[in-house]
Amino acid sequence: MAKDLMRYDKLAQEALRGVVRQALARAASPEGLPGAHHFYVTFKTTDSRCDLDESLLKSYPDEMTIVLEHQFWDLSAEDDHFEVTLKFGGVPKYLRVPYTAVTRFHDPAVGFYLHFEYEPVDTPPGQDLSDSSDEDAPTVVSLDAFRKKD
Repeated sequence: MAKDLMRYDKLAQEALRGVVRQALARAASPEGLPGAHHFYVTFKTTDSRCDLDESLLKSYPDEMTIVLEHQFWDLSAEDDHFEVTLKFGGVPKYLRVPYTAVTRFHDPAVGFYLHFEYEPVDTPPGQDLSDSSDEDAPTVVSLDAFRKKD
């Protein structure tokens, strides 16, 4: 089989993130969440594009799940991220989360569930680590490349 140079896996992930964006936009509308719908959104707190309170980062150093059901404020679904205010221990906290940091989206009212692969931001632009010619081959770096030459 030919190598997938179109990267349909990434295109599909991007399209499904659009479903999350549209669901959040509908929840952010004046009508709010319809019926019994509510969302569990899990995301990587380690993503440098997230804007979270320090106390939340300490409590959730890798991943966090938020629930958007009855008590959330100022929900906004933008092109590349969403923003919301939630209460933690009775204290309102602002969150800004890029859709690329979302790893799971679940609406238990209807059994709808999406899972996303997370790609760390630290990957240099244009460099796709999965594009190596032999995916099973280990990466070998010679120490000579780092030694000071006389």
